[in-house]
Amino acid sequence: MAPRLTPTKCIFYMCILTVSLLFLYSLTLSFHFFNLESVGKCWRVRGLSLWNKVKSPPYVFMSKDTNVTDDIFNWWKKIQGSKRNFTYFKETVTESFKLIPPVSDAFKPRPGHCRTCAVVGNSGHLIASHFGSLIDSHDAVIRINRGVVEGYEEDVGSKITHRVLYPESSPRVKNTTKILFFPYKVRDFDWLRQRFNSEDPKWKLNKDMVTVLHPAFMKYVYDVWLDSRAGYGSTGFMTVILALAVCDEVSVFGFGADADGNWSHYFEKAKFERLGTGLHSGKREYRTLEQLHVEGQLKFFKKL
Repeated sequence: MAPRLTPTKCIFYMCILTVSLLFLYSLTLSFHFFNLESVGKCWRVRGLSLWNKVKSPPYVFMSKDTNVTDDIFNWWKKIQGSKRNFTYFKETVTESFKLIPPVSDAFKPRPGHCRTCAVVGNSGHLIASHFGSLIDSHDAVIRINRGVVEGYEEDVGSKITHRVLYPESSPRVKNTTKILFFPYKVRDFDWLRQRFNSEDPKWKLNKDMVTVLHPAFMKYVYDVWLDSRAGYGSTGFMTVILALAVCDEVSVFGFGADADGNWSHYFEKAKFERLGTGLHSGKREYRTLEQLHVEGQLKFFKKL
């Protein structure tokens, strides 16, 4: 016959269970704080993470003194079939950096301050997201290509501190906006200098606000984050990895296909059904963002 549980024994066992649960909770709490590091008022997870497993990029931005090696150039020029040789490339870059600031100040350090960055993509699922005020609350708001704010403020915000662009995607940019220029071809540098000298104020770029992404960073994203497969990184994905390298906290908005599976833009109707991502692996990039979100390396916001 099994022994009866008296009220005294029940209380005893409940006390043991409570103490055990409190002990396990304290271990979890200790582990949690052991794996966090403070950046000003900002907490960022460290430890076993996809971000921490990969090596740091050799370069992020170009300057007049940074070097582009033969192997980097030969990989980079194949992205969009550039036919110019290495000598012409170096001459073009040298001419460009006679105008561009010699060293980037696109993301000035602020000791003791947690620098928060919002990377805003152009996905159609931003419509009716109501993310606008949340996006604008970040120190830096990085918008990509032709991402429009006028008329969409409630969903995408109105703040623009940085604009990522390349020739084919270039919108009009205010003089006060920092430009993150992503060169995909040698002649993109020629285009950049033409925009500096444009007589049309609507299209003239402020050379003092331009920072150029290094081709080595593009190859780094391709090799490390995409395992040297699936074409090359999309502009949006490279912007997220860039933000992780220069910001303390990163929030990501407007990435991924819409409800119909189209990779459309919130500010324009897709011209074709089942619009994909071309040479880019949109699904792979999306899964990587989700994993980084789970690991606490960034916050990936999706419409509820």
